[in-house]
Amino acid sequence: MNKPLLLLLAVSLTLGSCVSKKKYTAIQLSNETLHGKLDEANRALDACNSKTATLQTSNDHLKDQVAEMSVTNQALLNNVGNMATLSAKEASNLEKSLESIKEKDLQIRNMSDALTKKDSVTLALVISLKSSLGNLNDTDVTINVEKSVVFISLSDKMLFPSGSTTIGPNAKNVLSKVATVLNDKPQMDVLVEGHTDNVPISKDCIKDNWDLSVMRATAITRVLTNDLGVDPARITAGGRGQYVPLVANDTPADRAKNRRTRIVILPKMDQFYNMIEDGLKKATELEGGN
Repeated sequence: MNKPLLLLLAVSLTLGSCVSKKKYTAIQLSNETLHGKLDEANRALDACNSKTATLQTSNDHLKDQVAEMSVTNQALLNNVGNMATLSAKEASNLEKSLESIKEKDLQIRNMSDALTKKDSVTLALVISLKSSLGNLNDTDVTINVEKSVVFISLSDKMLFPSGSTTIGPNAKNVLSKVATVLNDKPQMDVLVEGHTDNVPISKDCIKDNWDLSVMRATAITRVLTNDLGVDPARITAGGRGQYVPLVANDTPADRAKNRRTRIVILPKMDQFYNMIEDGLKKATELEGGN
């Protein structure tokens, strides 16, 4: 056998044992899409939080005005007790003061309702998740909320054997509970993130920690969509490698904390915008009518 044929055979065997360049490129594109969506969600969240802060400041200002008007109203009422009759002007002032208090109070209620609805959506989701996942070990499953986004973090020991992208036998029980909650909230998008520690890895079909984190995320995504009925159009899968650790990778215990998969539930931000903007619109209309 001549050298070109030997070289061709070696290349074929090497390529056959690993993910094709096309699939690898697809994974990289998926990861870039993931980052784009997450950045977009973070920008939307920051805008929402900015509007919420403005609304809260306006709310506090209105409360101060109501308190001042209440003092004025009480003073007028005291004058009523000391006078046999009220002049037409004083009667008109008292009526306007009472009406203004009612309008300011309505503004406060409208804006408070918008804030309450926003918080209640997130709270209901967290309660639902904790109810479904409540019998799991707290050290292996954590749920937290940051800027109206819900994060479910699953340790790798309950999902994958060490250095593997094959889901373990006990993982499907956990993922089925997560899928139940996701299917109950079809209006929310889902992001599956793989994370690793900083220990280098290089084995057949896994070039580095980027590969490992992405492959684990796509493995979980396949179970959620193929086996557990989650709509694939709602899910983005990607890997963060070793670059977003929870703690320093200084000890085996801390490295274990960093090896995890995060399932991020992203509420539709336009729903929150609409609630807050509606409250601001009503407050502006009332202010203009004074």
